[in-house]
Amino acid sequence: MSVIQTIRNKYGKIAGGLIALALIGFIISDANNGSFGNFFRGNDNTVLKVNGDKVDPKEYQEHVKEYETLYSMFNKNNPLDDATRSQMNEQVIQMIIYEKLVNEQCDKLGIMVSAKEIEDMTYGENADPIVRQFQFGGQQIFVNQQTGQFDPGAIKQFEKAMADDPSQDPSGGKLIEQWQTVKAYVKRMARVNKYNSMFAGAVYVPSFMAKKHVNEQNSQASIRYVKVPYSVIADNDVKVTDDEIKAYMQKHAAQYETEQETRTIEYISYDIVPAVADTARQVDMLQEIKGDFAAAKDNKTFVNSKSDETNAFNEAYMNKRTFMSRYADTIMSLPVGEVFGPYYESGTYRITKVIDRKTLPDSVNLKHILVFTKTQGQDVRGDSAAKSRLDSAIALIKGGAKFDSVAAIYSDDGGSKDKGGEYWFTLQQRPTISKEFGDFVFEGKTGEEKTVSVKNDNYSGYHYIVILDQKGTAPAVQLGTVAKILAPSDSTDKAIYATANEFAGKNTTAALFDEAVKKQNLDKRIGDNIKENSFSITGLGSAREIVRWAYKGNIGDISQVFQLGDQRYVVAKIAGTNPKGIPAITAANRPMLEMKVKDEKKAEAIIKKFGSAGSLDGIATASGQAVQQADTVTLGAAYVNGLGYEPKVVGYAFNAGFQPNAVSPGIKGQGGVYFITVLTRNIGNVDASLMNAIMPQQRMQLEGQLRNSITQSLQQNMTKKADVEYNTDNF
Repeated sequence: MSVIQTIRNKYGKIAGGLIALALIGFIISDANNGSFGNFFRGNDNTVLKVNGDKVDPKEYQEHVKEYETLYSMFNKNNPLDDATRSQMNEQVIQMIIYEKLVNEQCDKLGIMVSAKEIEDMTYGENADPIVRQFQFGGQQIFVNQQTGQFDPGAIKQFEKAMADDPSQDPSGGKLIEQWQTVKAYVKRMARVNKYNSMFAGAVYVPSFMAKKHVNEQNSQASIRYVKVPYSVIADNDVKVTDDEIKAYMQKHAAQYETEQETRTIEYISYDIVPAVADTARQVDMLQEIKGDFAAAKDNKTFVNSKSDETNAFNEAYMNKRTFMSRYADTIMSLPVGEVFGPYYESGTYRITKVIDRKTLPDSVNLKHILVFTKTQGQDVRGDSAAKSRLDSAIALIKGGAKFDSVAAIYSDDGGSKDKGGEYWFTLQQRPTISKEFGDFVFEGKTGEEKTVSVKNDNYSGYHYIVILDQKGTAPAVQLGTVAKILAPSDSTDKAIYATANEFAGKNTTAALFDEAVKKQNLDKRIGDNIKENSFSITGLGSAREIVRWAYKGNIGDISQVFQLGDQRYVVAKIAGTNPKGIPAITAANRPMLEMKVKDEKKAEAIIKKFGSAGSLDGIATASGQAVQQADTVTLGAAYVNGLGYEPKVVGYAFNAGFQPNAVSPGIKGQGGVYFITVLTRNIGNVDASLMNAIMPQQRMQLEGQLRNSITQSLQQNMTKKADVEYNTDNF
């Protein structure tokens, strides 16, 4: 005990200090790996900075979520593909930047959005367009069931119903979440929209400008011309130096100047495509089930269970016009029950069975009156009341009343009641309409009429139908097709990856990369104009990881293997960096720039060679071209029938200093040099009474165009002048 007591007395404080240090070290270590890691490491977790204002990952993700919600809302909840997602992310970043800049300006100007304004935007008669169009699964939510128009009262009814009983949301909470996201978006964008409106609202087109526009639209000239294409001079006869290309870019700086740094990569793409063994496997699988398919009684279940395509079975009957297959003639001539294939079409191997054969019209014209008992899950009227209503309508028609007038009063079908209940349906559309309806109109006869009862997920009720006409009656077949998607197997995928990985592992420098490309005769491709905030690369599509890598490395760096979806493996080299301003000449942009300079030189040579011929006929003979004529050259349009987009030709045709029947100097155009002669020139001078009649519409049109232009240029110009810093690691 005395020994233990001695240790306590002499070393207790030391031991306590060591324990305290250990605890502090543990806390620091944990914090370094947790939410306080950035604080201890000094890392910047911002996504970007706009004039010093930071955007953190949470704010960025909120914007992304809003855009994804809006996409889902207007695309019936269809999933985002990689290309659309990349484009969306770039739009999100641009919108975040613009929003920060607008808020900065609004703070200086004292522009605010009140709570009352937000309330009106969300619940008012003139709610924000996104609120008015709010939909889920392709169906608008806030509409009056009777009129089909936006009903602001439906919004609070919806919110109350969902708050009282969330189980009413058939999507399991997604509908409510989507609505909350839309409300947040409307509130956040209110200030931006107000700022934009301030500029757009200042647009005014004076009368003299509107009149000038009308007169230009009514000014026409007739010209004869000779177009000498640039191709009359061979490309090899025109030499272009880098200095000439640089001078051309300086001359057209506004066209080529970039607002931020870009990078260029060279890359090898190893496409993930099926091997011969993959093809053989799919064919063998179809051969094995071919006999079972022929013997199957429940064709729908067999097709849907065996095919790689979702909901593969299609109940439609196909004729020779609608069955789009290179094997249509062969398949349609087979007896019922026979199976054709395997055959390759539309990226799949297939076997197709002839299930049934009938003689059917290709299209049907009809009139109908529909009386609902239920629609969109909501009861409308009782069964007996519906029958009675339809019987009354039929009685009126039988009594001599016009079908159109009766349909307008009695029919519940908003899509046809204003057109007398009339529809045209094609054979291809038959599966999309109610079965009972389709069976009668396609298998009945012209002139027949019938009342049919319909019950499905969308609506229930009674149709009174009259078949007006049937066209294109011909043999038609119902088919069942089992499709196996031709895709690479895991072993094929691994073999392709191994090839890409071997290339990346052996060729770790720019010199080795270039040498291997040449030695193996590989298809080296170029990705240029890659910005730090890009999510896609031309030729590769969605490629954010490659962009991130390209901005971390240096010229000549070779990447590891990148996998882009299930389409390809990529090994890349950083080929160049281009500071903002006029870009450097690279292997990627030189061909295009060289062609531009060559066209300039060719134009000078053509004008010098043929411009002194004295007449259009002389120029045509000397250049081997034809004299042509354009009779509808309009001053208010840069496009000319037969010539295309040639604004300089249009301008010269109306040049007051250029006299009719004279030959113009050579005019450098898009595809060649033009020599023209004006035959007639009629300057528009619209009658005063007609001008007064059309002026309001013209002014409205011009002001609308200016407003759109201002809104777009406002964002571009403000962003261009802003100080934006990107942190690519945190995108």
